[in-house]
Amino acid sequence: MKPTDIRIRAARWHAVPVQTRVPLKFGTETVTEVVCARVFIEVEHADGTRAEGWGETPLSVQWVWPSTIPYQARLNALTRFCDDLTEAYAQCTATGHALEIGHHFLEKQLPQLLDRCNASLPEGIALPTLAALVCASPFDIALHDAYGVANHVPTYSTYKAPWLASDLSHFLAPAADSPNVRFKGLYPADFFRPTPETRLLAWHLVGGLDPLTPEDPGANDVHDGYPTTLVDWIARDGLLALKVKLRGNDAAWDFERLQRVGAIGLAAGVRLFTADFNCTVTDPKYVTDILDRVRNEEPALWEHLSYVEQPFPYDLEAHPIPVASVSERVPLFLDESAHDWKIVRLGRELGWSGVALKTCKTQTGALLSLCWARAHGMQLMVQDLTNPMLAQIPHVLLAAHAPTLAGVETNAMQFYPEASTPEAVVHPGLYKRVQGHVDLASIHGPGFGYRANEVSRVLPPPHAQSR
Repeated sequence: MKPTDIRIRAARWHAVPVQTRVPLKFGTETVTEVVCARVFIEVEHADGTRAEGWGETPLSVQWVWPSTIPYQARLNALTRFCDDLTEAYAQCTATGHALEIGHHFLEKQLPQLLDRCNASLPEGIALPTLAALVCASPFDIALHDAYGVANHVPTYSTYKAPWLASDLSHFLAPAADSPNVRFKGLYPADFFRPTPETRLLAWHLVGGLDPLTPEDPGANDVHDGYPTTLVDWIARDGLLALKVKLRGNDAAWDFERLQRVGAIGLAAGVRLFTADFNCTVTDPKYVTDILDRVRNEEPALWEHLSYVEQPFPYDLEAHPIPVASVSERVPLFLDESAHDWKIVRLGRELGWSGVALKTCKTQTGALLSLCWARAHGMQLMVQDLTNPMLAQIPHVLLAAHAPTLAGVETNAMQFYPEASTPEAVVHPGLYKRVQGHVDLASIHGPGFGYRANEVSRVLPPPHAQSR
């Protein structure tokens, strides 16, 4: 065990409830509340010195587990699995760098824990893999934070030798059709930006229920001092990039939505757009028909359409749909499907051209997917899970280091801005978009630079804890 190596000694998690100020609709479901899992992990060096780390992820039930099963039953299963993870992480005996421990846990322990959990749930209820990853992610993020804190350095400075004993060949394998790709002697830092960004272009989410103009239904339903329409958001935040949520089962509505958002955005100086179908499409022709209409009828919007995000079912192994007809028109990005680098590999075989990275699928998994995708010439984005509070910080740090197509999606300030008030005192540039950007200048110090001791956040009692 190297002097810089760690092992886990204790874990706990807190369930922090958050209400949305306006509903967020995507796919077939609508979010009006969420429980954020705030995780504490204590680690130890071989000499007995200890340090602590924090991680946080919204347990976004509707996104991780779209289903007709009642919301509360799904949420209960997620929180129960977080309880199981608390004990499992606390008892994990692996040692090394956080990436090495995290990889060991995800490969060796998480599948068994998921199988055990699902066997104990009522008939007809089974957590999907995506839900398990989201539950594990705040523990994994806390582990990476704790590693940096334990060694008194920013965590991102450790994703290379000599901190890591294992190079990327220990974790990744090239695609069969890429004999020139190698991972031996390379580390995650070799695939980062040469210099991390300190100011990021911010993508705004246009939800399926969001009013676009003051004349739209719901435009005057909320009076809390924050914008309620797309027009007002663009004016207040100087937005330059819009992500448009579509239905995926109503082509006329989807085209009209893109058309309206495009007209409003282009007139106001927005320069980038993306369309997100949220896994509701099963036939690529549905997407290509809409794209061809945009190209033929809205050439200005077509010129600024950067990519399309995850139209097809997220279980890529169960639904191996060839998608080259889409990606030949516009870059096509995996999102919900991209559980790990092996699924990214399968996506590339099917014709996907990019990957939307998310820390909510674990910091470990996001880093390894980043490296595999970049080594094989795939494009990157960093996408949001409406991350408030501490969850925002590892999220934007990933985007600052990953060579993304453009900036980062960040929308917690749209749907629950007050939730992050204590954190915004310390990190004002992270929770409000100014001139279409977020500012990372306040992030500094060891680990993920949370400066958590400066944040006046009162947490509820632990939901579960273990040593």
